[in-house]
Amino acid sequence: MARTIAEASRIKTRAIDRVAYASDASHFLLTPQAVVVAADAAEVGAIMRGATESRTRLTFRSGGTSLSGQASTDGILVDVRQRFRRIDVESGGQRVRVQPGATVRQVNARLARHGFRLGPDPASEIACTIGGVVSNNSSGMACGITENTYRTLESLVFVLPSGTVVDSGAPDADAALRAAEPELVEQLMRLRDRVVSNPASVDIIRRQFAMKNTMGYAVNAFLDFETPTQLLAHLIVGSEGTLAFVAEATYRTVPILPRMATALTVFPDLDTATQALPELVATGAATLELMDATSLRVGQTLAGAPRQISGLIVRSQAALLVEYRAHDDEELADLVDRGSRALAAQPLEAAAAFSSDAVERAAAWKLRKGLYASIAGARPSGTTALLEDVVVPVERLAATCARLQTLFDRYAYRDSVIFGHAKDGNIHFMLTDRFESPDQLARYSAFTEDMVDLVLDAGGNLKAEHGTGRVMAPYVRRQYGDELYDVMRELKALCDPSGILNPGVIIGDDDEAHLRDIKLADPIEPEADRCVECGYCEPVCPSKDLTLTPRQRIVTRRAIARAEASGDHTLVSELERDYEYAGIDTCAVDGMCQTACPVLINTGSLVKRLRREDAAPVASAAWKGAAQAWGTATRVASMGLTLADHLPAAIVAAATDLGRAVLGADTVPRYSGDLPGGGRPRSRLGESVGAGEGAPVAVYVPACVNAMFGAADDGVGVTEAFRRLAERAGVRLAVPEHVDALCCSTPWTSKGYAGGREVMAGRVAASIVEASRHGELTIVTDASSCTEGFLHLLADAGVDARVEDAVTFAERVLLPRLGTVAPLVGTLALHPTCSSTQLGLDPALRRVAGVVAAEVVVPDAWSCCGFAGDRGMLHPELTASATAAEAAEVRALDADAHASCNRTCELGMTRATGSDYRHVLELLEQATRP
Repeated sequence: MARTIAEASRIKTRAIDRVAYASDASHFLLTPQAVVVAADAAEVGAIMRGATESRTRLTFRSGGTSLSGQASTDGILVDVRQRFRRIDVESGGQRVRVQPGATVRQVNARLARHGFRLGPDPASEIACTIGGVVSNNSSGMACGITENTYRTLESLVFVLPSGTVVDSGAPDADAALRAAEPELVEQLMRLRDRVVSNPASVDIIRRQFAMKNTMGYAVNAFLDFETPTQLLAHLIVGSEGTLAFVAEATYRTVPILPRMATALTVFPDLDTATQALPELVATGAATLELMDATSLRVGQTLAGAPRQISGLIVRSQAALLVEYRAHDDEELADLVDRGSRALAAQPLEAAAAFSSDAVERAAAWKLRKGLYASIAGARPSGTTALLEDVVVPVERLAATCARLQTLFDRYAYRDSVIFGHAKDGNIHFMLTDRFESPDQLARYSAFTEDMVDLVLDAGGNLKAEHGTGRVMAPYVRRQYGDELYDVMRELKALCDPSGILNPGVIIGDDDEAHLRDIKLADPIEPEADRCVECGYCEPVCPSKDLTLTPRQRIVTRRAIARAEASGDHTLVSELERDYEYAGIDTCAVDGMCQTACPVLINTGSLVKRLRREDAAPVASAAWKGAAQAWGTATRVASMGLTLADHLPAAIVAAATDLGRAVLGADTVPRYSGDLPGGGRPRSRLGESVGAGEGAPVAVYVPACVNAMFGAADDGVGVTEAFRRLAERAGVRLAVPEHVDALCCSTPWTSKGYAGGREVMAGRVAASIVEASRHGELTIVTDASSCTEGFLHLLADAGVDARVEDAVTFAERVLLPRLGTVAPLVGTLALHPTCSSTQLGLDPALRRVAGVVAAEVVVPDAWSCCGFAGDRGMLHPELTASATAAEAAEVRALDADAHASCNRTCELGMTRATGSDYRHVLELLEQATRP
């Protein structure tokens, strides 16, 4: 096994790697012995063969959003996300072939342009991967049991523990499987005969799988399939990595219904809402999402809460999010009419109002999709949230919810919450406690026993969509009985005779598995303490494939806190040493994680705190001095780049490499030949830019980054471009006095140098107050990161001033005055930035880009470039990793031009792609030249 693992592409055995990967979204915590980042299916097969020979335990991890403990292990954890992200759209979107590391959202983004989507629609689509969706047979809000993976899977490529690779879609799949695994095929078909010939087993299967069901193995496959490969492929669906490794899945996709209408309806209480379900189901609703009073209270605290609940005084109310989907307006109108009439008979808090408005619909779904993490994030610090998921026949849901609330009261789980997919009789409920002391565990055990009896007595399933995992493994026998449970045990032994794959998950001999290894949420810094480790942040993180993700940065801080509490000072020292580079130095602090986080955690804020606390006095003093003489500092930087541009790049790079070796890689930027010469001072603009009579309409504060870094070859730079555009549009903007000394303070904020930031903030605040006439005029700047920086700086300083990016100002004010603009280029590759995304500038950015290009393409693999000011020069490996996928797509696109809206991001993308990126306003200026 050691030799096989050593052949793997990347092996992680340091303490920081093991604790970083230990946590997933579940409430279990097991720390792996090692983490292997596998390169391809062949390597996974080699690892599995070695593990089989040595009886080494293996668990596969892709997204890590699984809630039932199926993605955790104290053995070897095999990461099958980083290098398994290929997506191939086929047959015009009617099918899609996907590797396990691609997320549902990424796949749907590729399919959307063809008018199709995946059938499974889990709320965690932003982070959950195809590997997890297949392995858990995940469903979601609308897919029910007709559009899940089991029903929409066309074929599967999987690897058995023996190393045998099976493609169930190959023409000779059955013959190949028989040749490679004759004993497996013979015994598998024997198991099928055993099941189908037993009327009692057939009856149980048909009854339990008439509802959502991820409890145990998908033994309904024995009834549905006759050929060995299709039978085995569908048994692997929902097997949670205990039978085989899923290397690739081909789905039959589902047409997107383009017409939608949504209503967030509030009922007096949970019982009334659930009593209304059978009639609403009969109207053909696509979704009926249930939220109890606690859900609504938490939802009210979130930014952008739907208007239906924002002003509500919540007592015992509950809500149903009702949505209809149709092919055309006429069909939708009919569905809405039926739904409106059904709801009119209900005692609603307010009349039901269906809306097709995209903004209103997005607000309602943002509430629902982020509900689990939002509620868990609102838990008391130091407690653990346990989310369970059950299903009962819809007609029995009201009674089940009522009895469940009785159990909450009986066991004093006072902060419990109920929500879920009521159309399917599928609800989730959450318990919050420490789950640490014998009394706490005994209470949880007794509650679980009563809950199991409640659900099974109602004819339900103990797991609907989150998978059996460890949390329900002790109850599989109780749900299915001895005969079918024995079939499941034989299936496991047949596929995995050495028992190496995910032991303890689905099938196990420990009746108290659900009470062991419960994760305790050790309190950490307040910026990140609410994290529930859901992993939604991971796909958008620039360093995800290089060092740590936001979730991993947070769980490592918890591991440090845990080690400190236990007195393990050796482990603390080791973790803190390695965290310096992996957790702090290579964090772009771009805030993209906050855009994906349901509880709005910006892990960059945590890293900024750590940088402040660790700031070296000498460096802090130097950066404070730079703030005090910023005009001179930017001019020196510009002159240095201009000088370097006239010297052989290798000589300058060698000099900076020497400086980095002496002073540290996080102190001295590395020069490379793709950097431009220096820019021009901003003071050359004078007191104003543009033209026109009368008072200026705004204040223009050019970004200092454009004064340090010059324009791309043959470009004029955005500052000059903006000046010319304002002049042509007949618009005049004031320029603050001593503009060369002004900065949005982002360099000091991101590096943690509080003294320098304070100096700059005071100067900028005073200058802006004067220049804007105490907030009368809007502040316009020409780099999206600086727009964001000025917003934060002025807000922190208590200055009431409007800040607008030059792109939105150009669209709002300049374009209407510039007349008709002919497209300058055919195809434009556009790179939005992390700041433009967070500020909501991207629609305006696309519209301006659409003026200068016949076709604007934002790559599917777009993400933050990780250049992050000078971070891309301090740690070039961060930008290289962050841009790899997007750069490959851009090179294949071979566009006529490339643009962004922030100079350092343009530098990062130029380096990554080999094509010059310019500010989109430079292209607009060129397109409007006389």
